[in-house]
Amino acid sequence: MKYAIVKNSLVINIVEWDGESEYTVDGELVQADDKAHIGGTYDGSSFSAPAALVDNRTYAEKRAVAYPTIGDQLDMLWHAIDVGDWTPAKVKTTEFYTALKTVKDANPKP
Repeated sequence: MKYAIVKNSLVINIVEWDGESEYTVDGELVQADDKAHIGGTYDGSSFSAPAALVDNRTYAEKRAVAYPTIGDQLDMLWHAIDVGDWTPAKVKTTEFYTALKTVKDANPKP
């Protein structure tokens, strides 16, 4: 069975235990349910999930993982060039421009 190790109302670990053999823990063993997560809380009768984690990455780090791969960017750029219409209105409708603009807008530079 799944158990939560609870100390000061905070879930500090989730363990598997048969419920009978000797098991020593620093805290209270409470039979866990699906809401029991490390970092969550236990109020004596029910578990609460932990608060959402704060994303401390910089805008540049967030952008780096959100951009399409370089190969995909080059392919999009080739198709944009192949169309051949380089007026500002047309360029801003290409997949290359819109894909990168979406990432930049979602992760603005401070």
